[in-house]
Amino acid sequence: MTTTAPWQWPEETWRREVNRVRAGRKLVHGDPARRWPNAAKCAVLISYDSDHETPYLRDGQTSPGSLAQGEYGSRSAVPRILEMLARHEVPTSFYVPAVSALLHPQDIDAYVAGGHEVAVHGWIHERNTQLPYEAELDLMGRAADTLEKLSGTRPIGIRTPSWDFSHSTLHVIKELGLVYDSSLMADDEPYELDADGTPTGIIEIPVEWVRDDAPYFMMDRFGGLRPHLSPYEVERIWIDEFEAAYTAGSMFELTLHPHISGHRSRLAMVDRLLSHIRSFDNIWFGTHADLAQHIIDMAPGSTTDLPSGRS
Repeated sequence: MTTTAPWQWPEETWRREVNRVRAGRKLVHGDPARRWPNAAKCAVLISYDSDHETPYLRDGQTSPGSLAQGEYGSRSAVPRILEMLARHEVPTSFYVPAVSALLHPQDIDAYVAGGHEVAVHGWIHERNTQLPYEAELDLMGRAADTLEKLSGTRPIGIRTPSWDFSHSTLHVIKELGLVYDSSLMADDEPYELDADGTPTGIIEIPVEWVRDDAPYFMMDRFGGLRPHLSPYEVERIWIDEFEAAYTAGSMFELTLHPHISGHRSRLAMVDRLLSHIRSFDNIWFGTHADLAQHIIDMAPGSTTDLPSGRS
């Protein structure tokens, strides 16, 4: 990275920075009958980032008060969430920091038993853009190894902690042999990641802050961060997002956190949302790994079969 001010950059500099990681070709099929699995009109992907205590530990916050907020995610929220998902028959992707998995191995057992995907979410919810390549590779590699040992299946997908994607992250993803990422926001539907203008073969299943519970409900008692919307208001936003995706024959992806949306009033919000989605015809619910497999299956001449992340 150049040390000159951005307004002083020559064209080759800002073009180089923009093109490091860029959205490549769209990966959904043009034929509406083949865009989504089971010839569905709309794909719905529900995901939970099971951070629990790790964002506090990452920042050196070791007070019992802070850690208790994270512990709630595993102790109280996860069982409720899994019951709700089972009731709605929704296979889900759980992105789990390795430290969270080691603190709560029973969560991993429950995710696997419920038929859900377990995928990489860093070691201790670290900030990737603050790490050198070697450290990022080491942490992500150890995280994948830990989740494989606990779940019995090698993860094939990643969501970077806080969606923090460094200049090295794409190289780390390729080095670890991961198939897809779900951290970036360049489209409403899956696309291939390009590096410096060259296709990488890595599938991006995009996210968006508008479909994440954290911006609406995060709380910091010593800072200025306060929840500013009720669950009913957020539910309306997500219903509008889903209905627009359904009308377009597109994808609706939602990112949640047990320690945030596992509280009872917010869990009721997600429950109502899932009931609303279930009232529509021709919906496909699946994990991110399931969708990645579908994309590969639809590629010309494909013979690749991915592990599903589920037993």
